[in-house]
Amino acid sequence: MMLCYEGKLSLYCFLGAMLSLVLFYGSESFWFERKQDLWTKVALATAYYVALNVIIRIRLNPRDYQIAVRAAFLGFVLSAGIVVFESAEEKYKAFGIYATLMALFHYSEYLGIAICNPKTLSTDSFILNHSIHYALAAAASWVEFLLEVQFIPEIKTFKALWILGVLVCLAGESLRKIAMITASKNFSHIVQFERHNEHELVTHGVYSKMRHPSYVGWFYWSVGTQITLANPICFVIYAIASWKFFHDRILMEEITLLNFFGEEYIKYQERVPTGLPYIHGFRMEP
Repeated sequence: MMLCYEGKLSLYCFLGAMLSLVLFYGSESFWFERKQDLWTKVALATAYYVALNVIIRIRLNPRDYQIAVRAAFLGFVLSAGIVVFESAEEKYKAFGIYATLMALFHYSEYLGIAICNPKTLSTDSFILNHSIHYALAAAASWVEFLLEVQFIPEIKTFKALWILGVLVCLAGESLRKIAMITASKNFSHIVQFERHNEHELVTHGVYSKMRHPSYVGWFYWSVGTQITLANPICFVIYAIASWKFFHDRILMEEITLLNFFGEEYIKYQERVPTGLPYIHGFRMEP
């Protein structure tokens, strides 16, 4: 499967921003004879990222720039996450893992759409501006982490939680991307209210085990981020808020799917669960 132009552009910029790691870890070997302190290396990597942004702003047209600047930002966030994990105090390392997971998730959302359904691809496919609630939830998790680092730092150093959180995130991420690829051109970030000619009901692969594997994956990825951060308050809030969001989303989506596929979807509902606990979707009255 050929990657579309926008997908290639995003990949080049994402990986290009990650070259800041070369400046951070290779500055002593390649450019300087004496050992550089941490903040000098941070300054070098940041200067490279700023220079990259200037170059893509000058070289690209406005549409392509919007793609490139987002991909480069996520590549730099991933790089920063690795640096924090490797260089920061033990109590801050979990945030480095979290930043890496966040960057991978948001970039792979764009790349996934570029691969499976490029006709629907846009800068919204990065889902960086998903909703005000999503932004507030992320900010709340950062605030909780920083407060607990100051007052109860010992809970942020449990490596078993880091490992568990990463495993949950990677499992959720993998399930979501498998669902995207399986659905292919039928997958979209936006609930469709009009059926297109090529729109088909996908019931094979992971869709034979659960009706909404992409939502199941996103749900567990979301909860996994809070396990990684060892955020007990946001863990509960994320679990409840994510469950409510997907409950309502599935309800709305299944109304449209019943309109599109009728009896075929009713039979599919009867044999395959949604995949999320206590969420049954929209059922037609007998």
